[in-house]
Amino acid sequence: MNKRDYYEVLGVSKNATDAEIKSAFRKLAKKYHPDVSKEANASEKFKECQEAYAVLSDPNKRKQYDQFGHSAFSGNGAGGTGGFDFSEFDFSDIFSDIFGGGFGFNTGRSSKRTHRGNDRVVRIELDFMEAVKGTVASLDLDVYELCDECDGKGGHDEKTCPDCHGSGYVARSQSTIFGSFMTQTTCPTCHGKGVSYSRTCSKCKGQGRIAKHKTLEVKVPAGVDTGNQLKMAGKGEAGVNGGPNGDLYIEFIVNKHPLFVRDGNDIYLRVPISLTEAILGSKIEVPTIYGNVILTIPEGTQNNDKQRLKGKGIADVNTSRKGDMYVIMNVLMPTKLSKDQKRLFKELDDTNLKTHEDFKKFQRYV
Repeated sequence: MNKRDYYEVLGVSKNATDAEIKSAFRKLAKKYHPDVSKEANASEKFKECQEAYAVLSDPNKRKQYDQFGHSAFSGNGAGGTGGFDFSEFDFSDIFSDIFGGGFGFNTGRSSKRTHRGNDRVVRIELDFMEAVKGTVASLDLDVYELCDECDGKGGHDEKTCPDCHGSGYVARSQSTIFGSFMTQTTCPTCHGKGVSYSRTCSKCKGQGRIAKHKTLEVKVPAGVDTGNQLKMAGKGEAGVNGGPNGDLYIEFIVNKHPLFVRDGNDIYLRVPISLTEAILGSKIEVPTIYGNVILTIPEGTQNNDKQRLKGKGIADVNTSRKGDMYVIMNVLMPTKLSKDQKRLFKELDDTNLKTHEDFKKFQRYV
């Protein structure tokens, strides 16, 4: 039998947009669907529309059709209206999209579908140095896994559901402004699985999943910071109907350090020094995350002066490149002086230490 041109079937031009093709199919599906149409040969016309839409709604197949015509699919086996195999297309999704989810037509395929398990997010609290250097943390979790007694099915002695006949849905007639339509709802007997069981699994009580307490060893990479996440693929909740497990995301919370302040991969440290160390200069020992180092304080160091220790910061969690450490001088003024200390400061004041340019600038306005 000679096939009609797909564009002619849908009543659109060869330059039609995806939206125009979908709109055309929407109208024809409502007109020719066997459940609602009273026209002669409605079933054949509906299948013809299905085939045309299956090709023209797919960019690759539409390109092949535009180039080679019907011969592009002549080797695809039986099915459709004349040799085209569109069994790979899930028209329940297409109808759900076109009819807004309210008009669920039976396409002859089972609606039993697998569902990926839910992802989970858990938080791990780390000490500052654990986050800096990396560690191995133990994580206690209560998760749902597939029941090993029934392989996640929820029962034994599987058989096709007698109410939905394996489709997972039951049809009901519904009157709308377009006329009477058959609507589909999830089968209440099998809950959309398409199968039922002679015996409910006693271990999972028909749920197909059981709660388990697990302890996971988590290798925390060096350099993580608060808010960073680590993905553990397949360690989330179990899937449904044989679907894959979800993923587990571990979010880190890093406690503050009593001395070090982190800014990205850099570290800041305020070091207290005495007035004489600031004036005369000195060598002091300061801590870093890699151990203590000797730091030279130059003469005349001012409060909040900063020294950079290159490469003494935190290794980046992705590149391992280290940040820097900044030592900020905190010059502490004495609050109580002995008599000898007061005498020495007075003698020092007699030597006229007010030689800085800022003193001269200030005096001009006094």
